[in-house]
Amino acid sequence: MISMVSMPFNPLVSILIPCYNSASWIAETLESALAQTYSKTEIIIVDDGSTDATFEIAKQYARSNLKVIHQENKGQCAAENRAIREAQGNFIQYLDADDLLAPDKIERQIALLGADETEYISSCEWARFYESPEGATFKYQPLWQDLQPIDWLVCAWENHLMMHGAAWLIPRQIIEKAGPWDERLSLINDFDYFSRILLASRGIKFCLGARTYYRSGNKSSLSANISKQARQSQFLSLCLGTATLLNVENSSQTRRTCADVFQRFIYEAYPDVPELRHQARAKVRELGGTKLKAAGGPFFNVVAAITGWKVAKRIQLLLYHYGYGQIALGRRLIS
Repeated sequence: MISMVSMPFNPLVSILIPCYNSASWIAETLESALAQTYSKTEIIIVDDGSTDATFEIAKQYARSNLKVIHQENKGQCAAENRAIREAQGNFIQYLDADDLLAPDKIERQIALLGADETEYISSCEWARFYESPEGATFKYQPLWQDLQPIDWLVCAWENHLMMHGAAWLIPRQIIEKAGPWDERLSLINDFDYFSRILLASRGIKFCLGARTYYRSGNKSSLSANISKQARQSQFLSLCLGTATLLNVENSSQTRRTCADVFQRFIYEAYPDVPELRHQARAKVRELGGTKLKAAGGPFFNVVAAITGWKVAKRIQLLLYHYGYGQIALGRRLIS
């Protein structure tokens, strides 16, 4: 544990938790927020019109530094914006209602950033878990290092990597500079938002030892909703995020990286939303083309080498429909 005695300052950290029908997980998430070894925190929970017992469970935890707000269902982005408006902290910690923080996560990141580092944001280690966080395995990723904002985005988008939203600790001034969550978005709303956050900062400081836990296998999560409307949100978010990067640096490298983003959307969305895939192909051409190939698990790659990626994708989707995806494909093409 980091010694609080040696810390140069003691800012308030706001932990923001939007939730919708999260009764199965919200208590565990709140326990992890309340268990932080960094004591100067406030917790803002915004229940976005849940129809289960989420609000009632959250209310049981209400106290002087934990506020529970109920609003009619408006979507995650609206709930995030409401939480930001309510928050008083110098730093913002996002936390989805089914994810967890290690007890010393915030303490470690505050100590790393320091009083004079409010133009930087901090990331940390993260790992997926299914039933219990004890099953999480933390494996090094290329993003687990100090990086400049453009370098971080290029690395993430070229290698199809993500950073768990709860991994960030963000100074309030960067939140305000980047602007609010776009309430038109649902699926991958964070692609747009965190692109703006990163590019509003001077850089990313990676905090070794600070950890978060990302719950996978939750069928009610936004990332599990692949309807036509969700695909429209995904494509819009990709357009917004790539435009943000290109407005800062329009180089051969960033254009190629953005072309990869739209080509990957074509692979993931096929055979659905043909009109959006057509727009994505136009984006790829406009950006100068891409050499990105469709890729998946061992089964997908073998079939694609013989039949082409479109036939392989249709077979993949058929197998998923009948529940054989995890066995037959090794891993998912769409994450």
